[in-house]
Amino acid sequence: MFINIKAWLSHGFKGTRKEAGVKIVIPGGSGQVGTILARAFHGEGHDVVVFSRRPDVRPWRVVAWDGATLGAWQREIDGCDAVINLTGRSVNCRYTAGHRDEILQSRVLSTRAVGQAIARVVRPPRVWLQASTATIYAHRYDGPNDEYSGILGGQEPNAPSSWRFSIDVARAWESAFEEAVCDGTRKVALRSAMTLSPDAGGVFDTLVGLARHGLGGSAGHGRQFMSWIHYEDFVAAVRWLIERDDIAGAVNVAAPNPLPNAEFMRVLRAAYGVPFGLPATRWMLEVGAVFMRTETELILKSRRVIPAILLERGFEFRFPDWPGAARDLCRKWKVAHDRPRAA
Repeated sequence: MFINIKAWLSHGFKGTRKEAGVKIVIPGGSGQVGTILARAFHGEGHDVVVFSRRPDVRPWRVVAWDGATLGAWQREIDGCDAVINLTGRSVNCRYTAGHRDEILQSRVLSTRAVGQAIARVVRPPRVWLQASTATIYAHRYDGPNDEYSGILGGQEPNAPSSWRFSIDVARAWESAFEEAVCDGTRKVALRSAMTLSPDAGGVFDTLVGLARHGLGGSAGHGRQFMSWIHYEDFVAAVRWLIERDDIAGAVNVAAPNPLPNAEFMRVLRAAYGVPFGLPATRWMLEVGAVFMRTETELILKSRRVIPAILLERGFEFRFPDWPGAARDLCRKWKVAHDRPRAA
């Protein structure tokens, strides 16, 4: 069955709203990806509510929560149309014991709390979209990982043992989601690749910064695959998954054409207009990661992810290929970053 979001707008949902847009609750929606979604859905006229540990003033409503225990925030879920839980401490850090615990617990505890809230409300949401990660798949070069035949990671002989932590987190995250009993609420796990947007502080902003300063060459041997998705396609895919009443379970949210790191960076340099990029050897990356307080796994792991479900069910990507996406993102990045200087 296909549920058109326009029908929600004109007829309401479960009799709760007749004229206003649908109500979308986004726990953990104050980060980059959450802001992208909130901005898009708010701009379409929907009632967007973001849960945050540090509420601030946004164009949409922001409600305080601790990301772990039930509280007054659960009233926002009662009668809402969709929940999109994005909560989780950033993995862009050094994996110290303390950070590892925060990364794991922030994902598992928040997922359990959202599940408990949905189970307790009188009018549960029709759909719960839960953030997961494409990192759950194995580090490999020999073939792509889709939802049907993809190999889950953790046992690869060619991957450092330290990379097992990310797999353990992803598995625990999805297990908490699967264990939640939410009768009447469809559940979709978003195994997302890196979402690229021109916003400051995001992944694309970092990659462009490297290219602009002549450091946008290959990382390591450059053969590792990079899976990605343009932010407009990410928003469209989330909207499409909300509308589709016939899709549940794990869904890969990634562009259909991942490519090796060396080619990815070459295309980015060409799109921005940079003729040369200094490559970085593995030992250079290890040293740089210490100073930048991050982990080399984020750039060296081969993530070759294919969105089989999106493709076979008819989702149409606006940016299926990296060259077109890179040109669009570079153009928008330049406009956004030239504006302050012009002012």
